[in-house]
Amino acid sequence: MRLTFLGATDTVTGSRYLVESGNTRLLVDCGMYQGVKVLRERNWKKMPELERLDAVVLTHAHLDHSGYLPRLARLGIDCPVYCSSGTAALCAVLLPDAAYLQEEDARYANKHGFSRHSPAEPLYDREDAQRVLANLQPLALHSTQRIGDLTIQLSPVGHILGACAVHIDDGNTRLVFSGDVGRQQDELMYPPEPLPRADALVVESTYGDRLHEPCDVSALLEEIILMTTGRGGSVLIPAFAVGRAQLLLLHLARLKQAGRIPSVPVFLNSPMAISATEIYQRFHRELRISSADCALIDKATRYVRSVEESIALTQNPYPSVIISASGMASGGRVLHHMKSLLGDTRNSMVFVGYQAVGTRGQAIVGGAPQVKIHGQYYPVRAQVHDLGALSAHGDYEDILTWLEKTGQPPQQVFVTHGERQAADAMRVQLRDRLGWSARVPELRERVDL
Repeated sequence: MRLTFLGATDTVTGSRYLVESGNTRLLVDCGMYQGVKVLRERNWKKMPELERLDAVVLTHAHLDHSGYLPRLARLGIDCPVYCSSGTAALCAVLLPDAAYLQEEDARYANKHGFSRHSPAEPLYDREDAQRVLANLQPLALHSTQRIGDLTIQLSPVGHILGACAVHIDDGNTRLVFSGDVGRQQDELMYPPEPLPRADALVVESTYGDRLHEPCDVSALLEEIILMTTGRGGSVLIPAFAVGRAQLLLLHLARLKQAGRIPSVPVFLNSPMAISATEIYQRFHRELRISSADCALIDKATRYVRSVEESIALTQNPYPSVIISASGMASGGRVLHHMKSLLGDTRNSMVFVGYQAVGTRGQAIVGGAPQVKIHGQYYPVRAQVHDLGALSAHGDYEDILTWLEKTGQPPQQVFVTHGERQAADAMRVQLRDRLGWSARVPELRERVDL
């Protein structure tokens, strides 16, 4: 086998790996680059390596792993896309929404006269997304799928619904991609399933240089909500529509049921997060939540679906808890809430996941006195809280605990999907803790396995 690193080698986004064996060409993950402009520009660059593919296989549905798929369709690249059933269900929500945002960005650029194209065009549109969805082929966990000279299997790794490690075998070598690895202890997800064998391993390193601080998340949310509503303010939580939004709703519903927080309304203002919540409820048997938990979430949550409802919510004067996408405050309805709430010291803003370099979320968590939203600067006077303990990513201890259970050490280990410092720190941890020889590959590097 030959492995080419086409993304996620110097950042946490743009996950794409080309695996070749004989005449077979398989792409593992097909993610968008996100964050700073220099990374987003990579989405527009030609990739001749992808002009002929026999198949794509996804580790999970997050856009940094699946969001480039409609671009392939736009470029005329047509092939099966294999994934878990949970991933297929989530992609049916995420990809059309991502396409809609691409269309809206292009319209905005044309209206205001700035664009890298003349006229501005979307990276892809909703028709492209629909063409890709028709190619999704869900696989049962641990079943074997033949793709030319290769076979693939999926095994669950926590993180979000449907997230899996991808096992690829050519009859001699087994190559495993970790995807994004979940935590050993999580309210929603079961821990990652141990790997039986990997001759070569590609492992993520989002939190390769950090440990999640041990904390009682429910107690922290309770404290923030009591303190904020007590002074007449609202709590705004930018949350990733898939995974973190559902975990927050579960925590808040249980706090309400126990009488630990006042009966202020809890709004979920994100059509995508609402759809994802419905999918999580449908697949709850794969998760650590019961049908009773699903009913409890519905009872405690007000779902904001229409634009008119969203506008009315931004103008509401009474204390509330608002969960809205996106999780890094990079776009979506949360921006309108930020414009109305950030400048008031009575309010609180709570971040609950990883904040990539160059995002508004990273700037605010880092103490920025003001942020630019829709072309204007807004002061940051609200109290800012960073609850990294709610991240869906395992830290380096979680990942090492998972890998320690592997039957035999891989002969080759490649550390990806992390900022440079985090990736190198994970490399060192693998060497010092497990005695594994690992390295951090470069973009477009090719290796023979």
